Amino acid sequence: MIKLNSIEEFDQALEKEQALFVLKHSITCPISQAAYDEYESFTKEQQGFPTYYLTVQESRPLSNYIADKFEIRHESPQAILFTENEAVWHTSHRNITTKSLTDSLQQTK
Repeated sequence: MIKLNSIEEFDQALEKEQALFVLKHSITCPISQAAYDEYESFTKEQQGFPTYYLTVQESRPLSNYIADKFEIRHESPQAILFTENEAVWHTSHRNITTKSLTDSLQQTK
C-alpha cells in the first residue's frame, strides 16, 4: 500500500497504473479502521495489484479532488477502483471488505 499525499501523486499513479485501488481513510473513526484492516488484508492477497490510500485529515484537498473529478460523493472510509483513468467501482463504510474488493476486481475483468 502506498500513501498518497497530494493531487500530483494521485495523478501520477493514475497515469502509471492501468488499474488501481484508492482507500480514503479517517484516522479518527473506528469504522474506517475496520475498513483499513480489510483493505490491508486485500493487499496481502492481491500483492501484484496496485493499492493506494490517503488519510482524509491529512489530504483533504486530494480527497475533494477525487470526489469532484470523478463525481463520486465523498465518504469516509471509501474504496474506489480505477481502471484506465476512470472510477469503475466504489463502496464505503462496512461494505469495504476483502471479499467486496476481490469481487469488484473479478467484475471489471
